[in-house]
Amino acid sequence: MVVADSSPDASTPGAEFPRPDGRLPGDLRPVRFQNHIAPHAAGSTLIEWGNTRVICAASVDEAVPRWMKEQGVQGGWATAEYSMLPYSTLQRKAREVARGKPEGRTQEIQRLIGRSIRAALDLTRFGSRTVWVDCDVLQADGGTRTAAITGGYVALGLALQKLQREGLLKENPIRTQVAAVSVGIVAGRVVLDLDYCEDSTADVDLNVVMTGAGEFVEVQGTGERTTFDDAGLAAMLGKARAGLDQLMALQREALAAG
Repeated sequence: MVVADSSPDASTPGAEFPRPDGRLPGDLRPVRFQNHIAPHAAGSTLIEWGNTRVICAASVDEAVPRWMKEQGVQGGWATAEYSMLPYSTLQRKAREVARGKPEGRTQEIQRLIGRSIRAALDLTRFGSRTVWVDCDVLQADGGTRTAAITGGYVALGLALQKLQREGLLKENPIRTQVAAVSVGIVAGRVVLDLDYCEDSTADVDLNVVMTGAGEFVEVQGTGERTTFDDAGLAAMLGKARAGLDQLMALQREALAAG
């Protein structure tokens, strides 16, 4: 298990303006990875990020989608599914299968996770196989999509380690890390890693997905209650980069622990 220590430091500038949970503007919530939480998956981890908890599990299918065969696309594929379990929120959330199809929000998030996972891979070195990264939210307190991406990368890495040990992969197809974090403007201040309380009252909300090379996979920004300018965007991206550096260090520790 790997733990990020994001305890507020009273000597840090800005400590006189703590957030509702006592954090400083640039603090992450505590982050933990508990690997091998789903023993039947090729790789899995439970990411606990503050009070948000997501099980991320990677499964490998020795086949590729039909469209790849029809179009003669070489290599493999990576995709994701995402769901919020009924008890993940204060009020029971009905299972989407009961409605017959996933909500628009769910489809958007699982496509985002899939794009993020593919950004980490050289799919031409993956062989004719598909990796599925399933992300199931056990408890939601803000940042479920960023937790799913950050934990999904760890589950993917563990699965690929297993394939290498079994001799199914000669080399690891991961070409870069990928992680995600939220940042926003709350009560006029730029803050990192919004929990539900902050997210629900944010003036501006931004989700940032980045590679280990410092390149963006996606930036999702919304002026919820106000607009933001270039300076505000730069300030948010600066805090996001600092948070992502911490998260990627934790991912490396989790994968090294195996």
